[in-house]
Amino acid sequence: MKDRLTMFTRRLLDLIFYGGILVTVTLPFTIRFYGRYDPYFSQHWVALTGLFGVSGVLALLLVRELRRMFGTVIAGDCFIRENVRSLRRMGTYSFCIAAVTAGRLFVYATPAVLVVILVFLIAGLFSKVLARVFDAAVTYKLENDLTI
Repeated sequence: MKDRLTMFTRRLLDLIFYGGILVTVTLPFTIRFYGRYDPYFSQHWVALTGLFGVSGVLALLLVRELRRMFGTVIAGDCFIRENVRSLRRMGTYSFCIAAVTAGRLFVYATPAVLVVILVFLIAGLFSKVLARVFDAAVTYKLENDLTI
């Protein structure tokens, strides 16, 4: 079961990453298209494209770090300094997404925007705390490796 779950997760992360690239690259076209149905999107096309584009790039960077970390899990060596750095970067990317999304409040305010901000603030805090936990685990692991 573990192998199936591992492969499913890996494929899902790949799908999210490459699908995210496609969505981010096509944003100008999809926002213009949606503007046919919602005049607000056609009026604020440039601002929305910029805000969603920046958020998309940050999300891609976040997923890239997650894919890197997952690779170390598959390799059986997840308690390494690079994962600590990845978790720190993921926290920073999450905080940046929350900030960019807060900028959307001035362009297109909906209750969902507040939820997205809260989710990425929590994800950022979680990543930063988990980075500290991983850092301590890596330190203990390295000390034990030297003892043996």
